[in-house]
Amino acid sequence: MPHQNRVTPFGEIIATRARGTLMGNRGCLHDSQGHIRRRYKTLRWIICQLEFKGVHRTIMTPGLWTELFFLDEATALAAGHRPCAYCQRARFELFRELWAAANPALANGPRPAAPVIDTALHAERITAMGQKVSYVAMLRELPTGTMVSMDKGEQAFLVYQTWLLPWQPAGYGAPMVCSPTEKLQVLTPYSIVQTLAAGYPVTLHTTVLA
Repeated sequence: MPHQNRVTPFGEIIATRARGTLMGNRGCLHDSQGHIRRRYKTLRWIICQLEFKGVHRTIMTPGLWTELFFLDEATALAAGHRPCAYCQRARFELFRELWAAANPALANGPRPAAPVIDTALHAERITAMGQKVSYVAMLRELPTGTMVSMDKGEQAFLVYQTWLLPWQPAGYGAPMVCSPTEKLQVLTPYSIVQTLAAGYPVTLHTTVLA
């Protein structure tokens, strides 16, 4: 049986045999049997490399942080994670620079500390009741790399130029044509959408337009 450790664009943690390309961390979410018991333990939701300096971990070791996995960076950003300042230092620095420039009222300076970003993102990704935060925008307003759904549905789509690509745990489906004025439910936190629009080069799975 696969572990329940794959994250969807809705921020949910599911079990699937499909492999991810990035790892993540929200603290220790599992019990001694490897079952997920909470959605998060900390406001520090990060995106990590699968391999870093030869470190090897045993998945879901009791008492240690829960290894989460993402299809790609667009998926992780939609769920509300941001690049790790340790194993993805260059990505973090670039993300921080563009996030601050795109969201000056939140950043309060050009180099906000990671906890400042994490606190702002937490308010944009999940409610006090544990519900996914979303908002409505037209397709033409959204940059490539944004994740959306239609009519609050359960299917997520990647915005790629003028198309919508259906998200699945193993990759993206065939592109769909959509009106530029189509109103969509935006899953990616607002300040991250602004960061993408400012030029953050989000990495996408190889199945995009494959």
